[in-house]
Amino acid sequence: MNVYHLSYPNHLYNVTNNEAYSLAIGFFDGVHTGHRAVIQEALNKGKEKSIKTAVMTFDPHPSLVLGGRKEQVFYITPLEQKIEILEQMNVDALFVVRFTSDFAKLSPAQFIDSFIKHANVKHVTAGFDFTFGSFGKGTMQDMEELSNGEYSVSIVGKQELAGDKISSTRIREALKEGKVEVAKELLGRPFMLSGVVVHGDKRGRTIDFPTANIQPKEGQFTPAIGVYAVKIQVQEIWYEGVCNVGYKPTFNNPEEKKLSIEVHIINFDQSIYGEEVSVHWYKRIRAEQKFNGIDELKKQIGKDKNYAMEYFKM
Repeated sequence: MNVYHLSYPNHLYNVTNNEAYSLAIGFFDGVHTGHRAVIQEALNKGKEKSIKTAVMTFDPHPSLVLGGRKEQVFYITPLEQKIEILEQMNVDALFVVRFTSDFAKLSPAQFIDSFIKHANVKHVTAGFDFTFGSFGKGTMQDMEELSNGEYSVSIVGKQELAGDKISSTRIREALKEGKVEVAKELLGRPFMLSGVVVHGDKRGRTIDFPTANIQPKEGQFTPAIGVYAVKIQVQEIWYEGVCNVGYKPTFNNPEEKKLSIEVHIINFDQSIYGEEVSVHWYKRIRAEQKFNGIDELKKQIGKDKNYAMEYFKM
């Protein structure tokens, strides 16, 4: 898949090679089942019209520019992970449009001229609630009306699960509450977090439960504090594990709030410092808690490990 990073006004020139595209457009944080319905429709139209399929997304999150947010935005799927998922879906090209204040001022017609017609897009697909142009004034009905016959349009209706719209907001709320099973249903796959194994306090070794201390990549969303049944990919191999997200209250001063993500990898005894790993989240086992001593902690971790092993047997 070819990835093109575009900016306004200097963009798109000499990057499309005159290819015609069926384009799916949206921010697509999560690339959840609703997003996949949009992208799949674009893929179907591409096959129907014998043209390549592209996805257009935006970076950074529009709220950073439009809302003036000062805090960091945490993504369900950072750009690198989004690229991997789209490659797996057999998308031919990805246009990553830099979202700036100048870009945000474009009228709907200007956006279409610069980023749709100029890219030789012959079909546009988006969700029913996608908006574009200055103040989000442009709707998919406008996209169709402003085409002048140069491209056709598909509008994908609301995708629901359990009677509610599938959305990135809903996934974030599920993750904030530790409901990773709900997030998995909405995403159509387990929530994934990637990072590098770094040195921690090595206390796990002293209680017979060594852990991989994971430093997540910048900008990734982290599920709620607690203990989870997870799978972790190390050097292309997946292992079962138990992950603790929290502040280790049994050992640490409650005033020192340093969040850690630690995975005890079941039946694994290799040194993996510096390795890049990916964690898939399947089930929240319990909340993090403070124990009255190491023996009580070891007993509970043993129970958590057994729970995870039984869970993955199901």
